[in-house]
Amino acid sequence: MKSFEYGDREIGTAEVFFGVSNMVIGFWILTLPRSLATITNSSDGWMSIVLGGGASLAIGWLIASLCKRFPKMGLMEMTKSVANRATANVVAMLFACYTFLFVSYETRGLANIAKLYLFDRTPEEAICLFFLLVVAYGVAGSSAALLRLNLVFLPIVLLILLLVLAMNIPFLNLNNLKPMFVTDWKDLLKGTKDTVFSFLGFEVILFYNAWINRPQKVRRAVLGGLTIPFTLYLLVFFFVIGIFGSEVTKNTLYPTAELAKQVEIPGGFFERFESIFFTIWTITLFSTTAMAFDVTIIALRSLFPKTKRITWVIALCPIAYLAAMQPQSVTELDILGKWISYAAIAIGWGIPSLLLGAAMMRGVRGNGCAS
Repeated sequence: MKSFEYGDREIGTAEVFFGVSNMVIGFWILTLPRSLATITNSSDGWMSIVLGGGASLAIGWLIASLCKRFPKMGLMEMTKSVANRATANVVAMLFACYTFLFVSYETRGLANIAKLYLFDRTPEEAICLFFLLVVAYGVAGSSAALLRLNLVFLPIVLLILLLVLAMNIPFLNLNNLKPMFVTDWKDLLKGTKDTVFSFLGFEVILFYNAWINRPQKVRRAVLGGLTIPFTLYLLVFFFVIGIFGSEVTKNTLYPTAELAKQVEIPGGFFERFESIFFTIWTITLFSTTAMAFDVTIIALRSLFPKTKRITWVIALCPIAYLAAMQPQSVTELDILGKWISYAAIAIGWGIPSLLLGAAMMRGVRGNGCAS
């Protein structure tokens, strides 16, 4: 049978575009305004977002170029082509460890938010357990099907977020954005680091590259997917600072969530709009966590090909749950998130950049490489 775009083992550029966006838009968008307000003065955090977004787009271009250079090849095969099997095994294990910790972090982050805004009487242990069970169910299927869920989920999430911003326009005070350009450049660079952390995750496309049926357009899809969170981060930051001010923002745990609490729908039809907001936002966190879990399994199966997918799902879920329950406070969770982010930069951004550089110097290309 002739292959087609929505075949079981193939994905198109739309899946790449939406997958990259959904992978980046996750837990960090809820905390980024607080992080930037703590480091920068007034509304100068937008400059850190621009710098961090620019760096992310540059790395996105490099990763997409690597995928384009080795069409229909996953990261394991790319590394074998450039280096050797031993190096490929190390790279696969590093990615498996990084993405697995990412799963635990996102799970615990969702549990914290859900307990605070949705299920105040439900223990975090129960929320983590049920969320992981849903993620395990999603990951038990095919990777292509999991990616296609983003085509349905992301438009809903974007619609709700833009609705929240639009309904907060009457509360926007432009005086809270002044004065501008009053932050020292060293603090702007510190804020850029936190912004870069919020763009991590899209490097999972390296593992899905084996199923992309239009490799010549992967660069446009990746960069296009990154512009969505880049634009959202700017909008959310300006709205949070413009409504709450810098001082209130830096002392608010999840300032983006507080925007949803500001919303008042006429007629009292919805008295707690933030509940709807977080119910929808859970979809994004599910997609992000599920894709990270899926990549963990893909990496491990490249090392142990005889082990079935469902076996890895069953074996890893209890470990992910135990890891998610290790942080004892929000501060410890933030520390875990930062360490995972440092690992992501070294593994998710550093390794692909080195592979692309080595491939270009040695003139190595994949079979059927797009020009």
